[in-house]
Amino acid sequence: MKKALIFSTGILMVIFSCKDNMEPTKPENLISQDEMVNILIDLSLVSSAKGLNKKILENNGITPDRYVFEKHKIDSIQFAESNAYYAYFIDDYSNIYVRVKDSLEKLKMKYVRLEQAENKKGNDAKADKAKRVKRDTLRKKQNDSLLQPPTFEEN
Repeated sequence: MKKALIFSTGILMVIFSCKDNMEPTKPENLISQDEMVNILIDLSLVSSAKGLNKKILENNGITPDRYVFEKHKIDSIQFAESNAYYAYFIDDYSNIYVRVKDSLEKLKMKYVRLEQAENKKGNDAKADKAKRVKRDTLRKKQNDSLLQPPTFEEN
């Protein structure tokens, strides 16, 4: 019994002594979670724009990542250190990405609603034009019939 206790204790000591605590140190210039959300939103938007309009961005001398970093007054090292720090803490990192995803979804819905409103305006304008054309055609027919001399049928 004593040997089993010593053996178990030894195994536990080996297991726990092998655990390497690699928790990163908090960077001096850690970006706040709120600001990380804003940066990641902007990086996502610029990344999407880069995929669709890469030539336009290049022709205007815009480097997407650098643009976002300058906008938020940070550098790539500060972003990388903050990102690595938050990535170690899965719950915080997950929370950041959930907020980014929610914000992007809200933004998408906003633009979908705007597009629908524009389409509705266009459809309403087309319907109004069709009504005007029909009304004008009927008026023209009425005016034409008034200008025509009456015809009498003889039996």
